[in-house]
Amino acid sequence: MISGGLYKASYLLKCSGASWRILRRKMSAASSSLTLREQQDGIRRIVLNNPEKRNALSLPMLESLRENLRTDSLSDDLRVIIISARGPVFSAGHDLKELTAARGRDYHSRVFQTCSEVMTLIQDIPVPVIAMVNGVATAAGCQLVASCDIAIATDKSTFATPGVNVGLFCSTPGVALGRAVPRKVAMLMLLTGRPVSAQDALLHGLVSKVVPEEQLEQETLAVARRVCESSRPVVALGKAVFHRQVTLGRDAAYASAAAAMLENLTLRDGQEGIRAFLEKRKPVWSNTDAVDTNTH
Repeated sequence: MISGGLYKASYLLKCSGASWRILRRKMSAASSSLTLREQQDGIRRIVLNNPEKRNALSLPMLESLRENLRTDSLSDDLRVIIISARGPVFSAGHDLKELTAARGRDYHSRVFQTCSEVMTLIQDIPVPVIAMVNGVATAAGCQLVASCDIAIATDKSTFATPGVNVGLFCSTPGVALGRAVPRKVAMLMLLTGRPVSAQDALLHGLVSKVVPEEQLEQETLAVARRVCESSRPVVALGKAVFHRQVTLGRDAAYASAAAAMLENLTLRDGQEGIRAFLEKRKPVWSNTDAVDTNTH
């Protein structure tokens, strides 16, 4: 069973375009940080902020991203996270300068362990994580996109796992990629290193939606706002169940999902949603993990 105690909720999102423009200027001012983090009305925005190095997922970048994901991830004020990047490259993946023999095996181990922690954290935290991609996402950068719950990309974006071309097969990116796209598509990307277009990424399920560049922020925020209109504990329960059941066999997956639906029905918000539908009104979410007293 999934504990609802972790999934306390806050308030519905009400956000204007003007307020986000102001927020974006504030984030740009702190350009010395590898990642930028701001939060407003339930939406946390994390920006990869090292365009000079193609937003490479160096160990310091990964540690910063991990911290920005972890911080107050169970807070009542957090409803959804958006990960984006400055510059024309979303992320070029690992910093190869960190992977030379001179760095040593222990350092290499820290890099890959931290990267794996970031990717699993994205799927383990109770709020949805959205990748907002405008540009190139390669290797571990492609892995980052594949690990997010939702990915919205511009039509000029491309995706690749080109490690094979430099003698370092994209084995860890393949874990996320192989769970996001059909196996033969994943192997084509991994074995050739050739990039795929945003439209092909959409066709194969690597991204959720493709939009013109000028619509990217508007579309991403619209999805984030829509998530915030739902009950936080219900969204959290649903995300956890989905990621768990995809690793199970069919029968075990159905058993796990059925148990989760029974738990969902015990939540106050689970019963409120059903009552609101039957009474033809909008639900009034408690956004708490409280149990409905009428459920037996």
